[in-house]
Amino acid sequence: MNVILLGPPGAGKGTQAKLMEERYGLRQLSSGDMLRAAVAAGTEVGRAAKGYMEQGALVPDDVVVGAVFETLEMLNGAGFILDGFPRTPVQARALDEKLQQDGKRIDWAIVFEVDDEQLVQRIAGRYTCAACGEGYHDTLKTPRALGVCDRCGGTTFKRRSDDNEETVRKRLAVYHAETKPLIEFYRQGGKLRRIDGERPIEEVSQAVDQVFAESAAATT
Repeated sequence: MNVILLGPPGAGKGTQAKLMEERYGLRQLSSGDMLRAAVAAGTEVGRAAKGYMEQGALVPDDVVVGAVFETLEMLNGAGFILDGFPRTPVQARALDEKLQQDGKRIDWAIVFEVDDEQLVQRIAGRYTCAACGEGYHDTLKTPRALGVCDRCGGTTFKRRSDDNEETVRKRLAVYHAETKPLIEFYRQGGKLRRIDGERPIEEVSQAVDQVFAESAAATT
């Protein structure tokens, strides 16, 4: 099974991807991780990406696609979850062509839909334990003891500099502009499945399971 996860920042893609890894034995692949791995390995694609990444510049499509393809070739046929790639219909077509050459395909593109105002609240309130990285939220998930991490007992916490309302709204505007054509691409291909990402994590996970069950039923 090969799945693409779509959805705005803060929609829960990372959480669901980890659950899908555990349930179905898939490999979660994010574009950022794949680029960093290529740089660390010193591959041709990694060398091309390094300069852009060091400058904080947007890595060109062909370099990102190259990093993804390098990673896919190392999976030895294992199913995967793509998070953060593709970002455009151009990348999606390139991915389809590559997979077809290898006798593979994308089975589903799952989009987690969450209202923008709820996303602003979710993201702007996030913070983590500086010692172990455990995640918290100003209102949705606070430590059991004020100022003390539930996991490690640490007392120092931190927030990402871009987890603020102004930045979140800008990121959402970019997401809607860039991803709407991609969602339409997979809808036209009959591979899009929409899931209400505002529901509790367990219910969202159950909805994902239903998509996988649909695939299983179609192959029997």
